[in-house]
Amino acid sequence: NHTPADSSLKMGEVHAAREAAAAKAMEVAADAQPAWDETGGPARAAMLEKAADLYEAATPKLAALLVREAGKTLDNAIADIREAVDFLRYYAVAARAQFDGPTLLPGPTGERNEISLHGRGVFVCISPWNFPLAIFTGQVAAALAAGNSVVAKPAEQTPLVAFEAVKLLPEAGIPPAVLNVLPGDGARLGKLLLAHPALAGVAFTGSNETAAIINRALAARSGAIPALIAETGGMNAMIVDSSALPEQAVRDALASAFDSAGQRCSAARILFVQEDVADRVIEMLKGAMAELAIGDPMDYATDVGPVIDEEARAGLEAHKARMRAEAKTICELALPAPCARGSFVAPAAYELSSLAPLSREVFGPILHVVRFAGGRLEEVCAALNATGYGLTRGLHTRIERTAAEVRRLVRVGNLYVNRNQIG
Repeated sequence: NHTPADSSLKMGEVHAAREAAAAKAMEVAADAQPAWDETGGPARAAMLEKAADLYEAATPKLAALLVREAGKTLDNAIADIREAVDFLRYYAVAARAQFDGPTLLPGPTGERNEISLHGRGVFVCISPWNFPLAIFTGQVAAALAAGNSVVAKPAEQTPLVAFEAVKLLPEAGIPPAVLNVLPGDGARLGKLLLAHPALAGVAFTGSNETAAIINRALAARSGAIPALIAETGGMNAMIVDSSALPEQAVRDALASAFDSAGQRCSAARILFVQEDVADRVIEMLKGAMAELAIGDPMDYATDVGPVIDEEARAGLEAHKARMRAEAKTICELALPAPCARGSFVAPAAYELSSLAPLSREVFGPILHVVRFAGGRLEEVCAALNATGYGLTRGLHTRIERTAAEVRRLVRVGNLYVNRNQIG
């Protein structure tokens, strides 16, 4: 693997798992699962908490890997580790509370009724490259906490981060047979894993397209129907009305669109600005973008690092070329000369007349700005709902009634008011 900030810097070597290894991993995990389930929630919780301590102790090494392999800036790398630690401790609490043996239920006619929760079997956990430690760990920790064994398939771009994480979990007491990691091609390995008879469930974070493929593959199976837990991206938008404080709105739009080089599932892709204040907000946005520092993510002064790989860079540059032809360019930053060694994409913003040119999420540092009339907020919310994505929305307003109206209208998982929308 090579670092996205400098293609000449080799990070390490990865040997892709073959079909025989994938089949063996499923068999090993299936054999180990009953004993792991019988271990009980409190014992599993103690191991996850020990793993959290080990993650924190390994912060320098994990942070360096996140910067070099995933192209994260230093503050983003630290946040990724903190989120991974939070996952381990959160699911430890859940394991202790929900998997501590049978709970006695009422027996209205004198009989004894008990309920207890158990693992389903083998979970396949498929994680993305944009949070290669946090989401990888969160999926694995949830499955393990509930008494499942795991076969984990990390993103092809970030297997080294997953490898370092998996070295720490057995050190915390988690049996190696319970957690199996298969680096390699997702389509090739996925075909075998999703068809394996031992499969009890899938945890997936990634694109809508891949989630749909997984869903169809599971539906085509005979026998028991596995669970599918999927989190996909979004056509996320921030709405700014005429009452908003422009400085605050621009600061939060800047972070939401360009932090992590726009490579967060919750990143703002669209900025809806009420036309009464649009000129001022857009001019302020343009000035704020000019202050962004693009470069080596290991430099603490860097605001925007590289995108994950050359394939992502090429797709984003193609979208920018299309926007230059179809939209009004607000700002396109220039890349510093050293960025030529890596997969960098300069932050850009374009003004569109509507959402029509955007049929799918653009996963990078590109913001699309759309003006709206003051009385058409309901139409804006309806247009966003119609995109079929419902992950994140941002709203800047100083009118409580507007916040309540948007909350009522948008069908979305997270609505952030008067702050950035990237968590």
